[in-house]
Amino acid sequence: MDWNWYLFRFEGRINRAKMWLAVLVILCWMIFLGVLIVTVGSAFGGPTSFELGLSDILRMLDPATYRSLSPTGLVQAGAKAIVMALFLWVCLATSIKRLHDRDRSGWWIVPFSAVPIFNERPDWLELSYAELPLGLAALALCIWGFVEMYFLKGSRKTNRFGPNPLQPVDTRPRWTRAAKSKWCRTRLARRRGGMLSGRHE
Repeated sequence: MDWNWYLFRFEGRINRAKMWLAVLVILCWMIFLGVLIVTVGSAFGGPTSFELGLSDILRMLDPATYRSLSPTGLVQAGAKAIVMALFLWVCLATSIKRLHDRDRSGWWIVPFSAVPIFNERPDWLELSYAELPLGLAALALCIWGFVEMYFLKGSRKTNRFGPNPLQPVDTRPRWTRAAKSKWCRTRLARRRGGMLSGRHE
């Protein structure tokens, strides 16, 4: 499998199994980075905890976050921003390819991601109870998106985004396929020739 295309590019299609595999890959990366940061932090007096979530992404958008940080904290925040950008890119790339498998545009990721943003908004985005219908609509979209991407089958035939990723691929060398095709044509011609000669007799 081409891991560069699978994790970082947006064109093409992936099936449900590859979507679940992407979740596993991201979780393994997060565990590895968490253990690495905690180990290095405890050895050199750095951070001894590592959190990575949507609330952290939204906190990065708040200018007040940077004003209260020391120079060391700014370096840590910069490293965290790079890691979050990498994870977000992989999530978007695999999710969009999965939406392509369902014959949907990648822009469907926007409404399907509405509920996490609605629930994890920072303090400066406080909403009142009047927005409860908006929250329920966001929840419905999130559930629909989860079912759509992780549980439903993709298009069986080639769609506008590419061929079905579950179709068997002929991995034989080209010369083998050409030879078999030529052999089939020759045999078919002989059979037809024999049938025609039998008719003339």
